[in-house]
Amino acid sequence: MPREVRLLSDVLSDFARTMGTDFPIQGILDQLVQGIVEVLPVTAAGVRLTGPGIDPGYVAASDRSALHFEKLQSELDEGPSLVAQETGTAVVVPDLRAQHDFSTFGPLALDAGVVAVFTFPLRNGDAQLGTLDLYRDAPGLLDLAAMTAAQTLADVAAAYLLNAQARADLQDSSDRSRASLLHDPLTGLPNRILLLERLEHALLRGRRSGTMAAVLFANLDEFTLVNDTHGHRVGDELLVAVAERLGRQLRPADTLARLSGDEFAILCEDLVQTAEVDAIAARICAALGEPFVLSMGQVDTTASIGIAVADESHHLPEDLLHSAELAMHQAKRKGGARHQIIDMGEQRLVDERVSLQRDLRQACARDELLLEYQPIVGTVDRRIIGVEALVRWLHPSRGLVSPATLVPLAEQSGTITAIGRWVLEQACQAGSTSAPAGALPVSANVSAYQLMSPNFAATVEDVLLSTDTDPGLVTLEVTESVFLQDSQRALVVLRDLKRLGVTLALDDFGTGYSSLSYLKRFPVDVVKIDRGFVADLGKDHATRAIVSSVVDLAHALGLTVVAEGVETVQQHEEVEELGCEACQGYYFARPMSAEALDALMTHRVADGNPRLPVDA
Repeated sequence: MPREVRLLSDVLSDFARTMGTDFPIQGILDQLVQGIVEVLPVTAAGVRLTGPGIDPGYVAASDRSALHFEKLQSELDEGPSLVAQETGTAVVVPDLRAQHDFSTFGPLALDAGVVAVFTFPLRNGDAQLGTLDLYRDAPGLLDLAAMTAAQTLADVAAAYLLNAQARADLQDSSDRSRASLLHDPLTGLPNRILLLERLEHALLRGRRSGTMAAVLFANLDEFTLVNDTHGHRVGDELLVAVAERLGRQLRPADTLARLSGDEFAILCEDLVQTAEVDAIAARICAALGEPFVLSMGQVDTTASIGIAVADESHHLPEDLLHSAELAMHQAKRKGGARHQIIDMGEQRLVDERVSLQRDLRQACARDELLLEYQPIVGTVDRRIIGVEALVRWLHPSRGLVSPATLVPLAEQSGTITAIGRWVLEQACQAGSTSAPAGALPVSANVSAYQLMSPNFAATVEDVLLSTDTDPGLVTLEVTESVFLQDSQRALVVLRDLKRLGVTLALDDFGTGYSSLSYLKRFPVDVVKIDRGFVADLGKDHATRAIVSSVVDLAHALGLTVVAEGVETVQQHEEVEELGCEACQGYYFARPMSAEALDALMTHRVADGNPRLPVDA
C-alpha cells in the first residue's frame, strides 16, 4: 500500500472513531487539519465553518500561519475560501503572484509566506457548511491524487461535522429540557425535584461533617385573596416579586425553590445551631411583611414559615420537607405571619386526628357506633319523661371516643350526615320500644353542618316513616351556632321540621353568642339551660338572675325549660325553685346503654314511669 494511501486511511479511521462519541466539533476540526498536513503535500491547512445548521465561528488551523490566513479572509471578506463557499466548487490558486482576483488578500498572503491556495467546499447536499483550505509556500498544482484525497477528506469531514452538530444540538436540547424539568417556569427558581436532589446531598454532607441542614417552608397568607381581587396576572407578578425578595434574605449557599402556587422552600446547609435558621426565618418574615409595589399598585401580604431541622428521624429528603410543611401549618393555625419550628407533640395530635378521621369513615359499616341514653326527668316528681340519645364511638384500638371529639371529626370528614341519620334511626327505634306502656319521647342532637345539609327535613321525614315513629315523640336539639352561620336558611329548615310535627329544642343555651331574641325569632319549643350556668347556681347572684330571666322569658313565650348538668341536691333544688320543668344530669342518672334503659323502664311504679334517683 502506497504511503499516501495508508496515511489517508489512518486519517479516515481516526475520523470514524469519533462518530459514536461525544467528541466536540472543535476537536474534530483540529484533528482533521493536523492529519491533512501529514497526508498531503501542503504547508498548512485550515477549516472555516459558516454554513446553515452549523454554529458559526468554528475555525481550525494546523499552525499559527494557517489560523492567520483563515481569519484574514473573514476580515477582508475576500479570498478563495469565500468563493468556494459561494460556488460550491473547489478553487485552485497554484500561484498567488499570477492571480489578480484577490487583489487585497493576495498581496497580504504573499507577504505572510503563502504562494499557493487550494480550497474545497464542505458540502451537505446543495448547502455549504464551510471550506477546507490548503496552503503551500511554493507555487504549483497538486496532483490528481492529492486533489481527490483533499475533496474526499472535505466530504467525509462534512458528514462527521453534521453528525457532531446533531449530537451537540441534542445535548443542548437535553440540557434545556432538564433545566426546564428542574426549574419553575414563572420564577426560574429550582423546583421540588431539584430541591429534593440538593436536600439529599445536604443530608449526606451533614452526617459526614457533623453540621445541620434545615428546611424553611414558606406560604403566603391569604394569597388566594390577591388572585380573587386582582386576577392571576397580578398574582403571578407578586410571586415573582416574592421570589426576588426572598433571594435577597438568604446566604450565598442557601437554595431557594418554588414548590407550587405560593409555596416556597429554602434549604439551609452547614448550620451549627438552630438559632441560625431561626434568625433567617425572622428576617424573611419581616421582609415579606413589607408592602410590594406592583404594576397595579401596592399589595400587602405576610407569610407563615415552618422550620424543620434535620435529625435522626429524617432519613429521606421528603421527610424533612414534609416536617417543614407541617410546621408551616402549625404557624397558620396560630394566626399566620410568623415562623414556627415544628412541634412534634402538636403534630402527633394532628396525625392522631387524621387517623381518626380515616377510621371514622368505616365506623358505621363496622358497627363501632353505639347510642347511650340519658334520662330527662320532671323537676318536681323526678319521673322519667324522655331520654336524650348520645352517640358514642367504640374504636377497636383507642377505646371509647368522646362525643366532643367525635362530632367535630364527623363534620371535618364529611361523615356527619350519614352518622346523624343513623343516630336518628336508632333513637326512634329505641324510643318506640323502651316504655312498656307506651313510646318514650327521645331527643337527638343535630349539628349545624347536619341541619344545613341539603334535604335535611326530607331525611328526617324519611326516618320517621321508615321507623313508624310518631313525630310528636321526637325532639331535635340544635345549638345557636346554626343561627350564626346562616339565620335565614336555618329559619327555613326549622319551619320545615316543625311542619313534620317534631319538637325543636335550643341546646346549651347561654354559651357563645346566645341571644334572647332567638327564643322569639325561631320556632323552638324547648330551651335547655347550659350546664355551666347550672353549675354556678347557688354560687353567685348574677348567674341566678340570668337563669331566672331566661326561664321567665321562655315561659312567657310558652316554651318548656330543661336544666342540663344537674349533679347535686342543691342544684336540683335551685332549678326547681326557678321553675325549670325538667332536668337531666348525673344526679339522676348517667348515660346508659339501651339494655340498661330497658331494664330501668321495667321498674314502673303504679302511677307511670320510674322516678329518679332510684333508692338503693
